Amino acid sequence: MAAEYREPLLKKKYYKNCPGCKVDEMKELEQGLPIRPLLSIWIIVLCTALPISSLFPFLYFMIRDFHIAEREEDIGSYAGYVGSAFMLGRALTSVSWGIFADRYGRKPVIIMGTTSVVIFNTLFGLSVNFWMAVITRFLLGSLNGLLGPIKAYAVEIFRDEYQALGLSTVSTAWGIGLIIGPALGGFLAQPAEKYPNLFSKDSLFGRFPYFLPCLAISIFALAVTIATCWLPETLHKHNDNDQSSDDSYDALEAASNESNTKDITEKEEGRESTSKQSLLKNWPLMSSIIVYCVFSLHDMAYTEIFSLWAVSPRKYGGLSYSTEQVGEVLAVSGFSLLVFQMSLYPYVERLLGPVMVSRIGSVLAIPLLQSYPLIAMLSGFTLTLVINCASVLKNVLSVSIITGLFILQNRAVDQHQRGAANGIAMTGMSLFKAVGPAGGGALFSWSEKRLDASFLPGGMDSLGTKKAVGSSSPMLGSRTVGTQMVFFVLNIVEAVGFLLTFEPFLAQHRQ
Repeated sequence: MAAEYREPLLKKKYYKNCPGCKVDEMKELEQGLPIRPLLSIWIIVLCTALPISSLFPFLYFMIRDFHIAEREEDIGSYAGYVGSAFMLGRALTSVSWGIFADRYGRKPVIIMGTTSVVIFNTLFGLSVNFWMAVITRFLLGSLNGLLGPIKAYAVEIFRDEYQALGLSTVSTAWGIGLIIGPALGGFLAQPAEKYPNLFSKDSLFGRFPYFLPCLAISIFALAVTIATCWLPETLHKHNDNDQSSDDSYDALEAASNESNTKDITEKEEGRESTSKQSLLKNWPLMSSIIVYCVFSLHDMAYTEIFSLWAVSPRKYGGLSYSTEQVGEVLAVSGFSLLVFQMSLYPYVERLLGPVMVSRIGSVLAIPLLQSYPLIAMLSGFTLTLVINCASVLKNVLSVSIITGLFILQNRAVDQHQRGAANGIAMTGMSLFKAVGPAGGGALFSWSEKRLDASFLPGGMDSLGTKKAVGSSSPMLGSRTVGTQMVFFVLNIVEAVGFLLTFEPFLAQHRQ
């Protein structure tokens, strides 16, 4: 008899008109891997990640065509300002979008975010001067605030056993977007020069040589925007009518089992008082956000520097790659990253834990990055093979680090605070990522002006020259000096992030 009276208390109460309750009820009934939500999240995150880095392969040439840089060495600085505009805009609005998502739902923020990609990414491709490019990128960042809410959505749409997979999907799609974006930019930029049989110089794409990659991404974003109209909302919305309709049921249940009800009330009050505490005082959350920001700064600076370094002339220590060659390297990296994250990462995370994965990834990335100036001394097939392997490994390590920190952040807060918590994370990350391209571009420009520096020498032989491996042409050994300094500074940031993953700084939430 006692079990019969106790049974209703063990069942979760669902409200009729609450979208969050409908999702919870659906989760209880579904069995197996939730393929549809995984695919939806993957496509949405990919849509918002593509425009962030798609400009990097052609940004060097775009700034050159604007004729705003007085010297070739100054192009990197102006490229950094354009790259930073997006992150600066997002930093100013991320918390507001997170609060909006907690109040009105995740779905409206997602739809507005993908719509902003359609509009402002298209306008960026039509930029006729430097300031138009900066303003359209800033507005794109300001109005695209879906990354924080989509992480909260990824936790709420899945059962507990699939939440790590959901967050891994977010970071995987994000990482692949940051790789496929530059690949698209590299393949589709300047189509009149690359594909004269398809695009004439007098056509729209001839007059706006960087419009085609932006248009392709905007068309994809439009399709995603339409598809998100059928996305289920996960935010709980319980109104007074729903609560009052269950008053008689609650009264009968409380009368029949008063002691149990008292225990449950005390637990709920304790949970509410804990959840109402300031997010800024939640050290497990804030410490994981700070570490996340440091690694985000490194990743964004690396993304811009890699593209600038690859397309810059050999005389400055670059690879003299075309945008198409950069696109090929990044396409290979994107495919490899997808395979790793969807097959190996979940097992590695379960075996080692998110913190240990982040530590191992940051340690391995340091010697890898410092080898890049040496890679520039190669040529031919050897260069192609080595740079592809290095790019694949670097991106796998970076996304593994970020995924682990995503998991820590979302474990540190309750459901109704995840939107705001991820908004804070996006604000901090965006500020650091705004510094990344500007700082990376300035650092790259500065390195090209210090080819004769003595610190971090390129390793000149006694004749002051060095031959590229597989090439008969001499090259100045000093030209690797500048690029060594660039990657050395990147490694300092990576090392700081690694040190911050240890206690007492990084605190983990205890269940």
